[in-house]
Amino acid sequence: MSGVWIFDKKGVARLVSNPTRESFEQKEPPTPGTATAPGARPKVLVYLPTNHVIRSYIELEDRLTELGWTRYSNSNQPNLLQFHKSDNSAHLISLPLHFSNFKSIHMYDIVVKNRSFFEVRDPLTKEG
Repeated sequence: MSGVWIFDKKGVARLVSNPTRESFEQKEPPTPGTATAPGARPKVLVYLPTNHVIRSYIELEDRLTELGWTRYSNSNQPNLLQFHKSDNSAHLISLPLHFSNFKSIHMYDIVVKNRSFFEVRDPLTKEG
């Protein structure tokens, strides 16, 4: 285990694996739906056909619906927003209920299940 141990005001330590100056200064993620690991650069989900950054679940649901995904109601998981491809498919996308908790791991899940339509990028990459 390599990195730098950081102690907060309460004396709780955390390991920063790849420290940057920002990782020491940043306490909150800069924008909702971004990575929160110290030193991690926030990511954005891009819908490739229009080169548009997805900034809300409304936008995401519209794009997923166009691709044949439907919202899946699961009363056993009320804290999740879920989509499935069809009743005959095992593919399921599970997202946190609030977009502010939408992280890069969720973005990559969407990309893996929709390879030609979505991409995860650094936010500094220009939109078309």
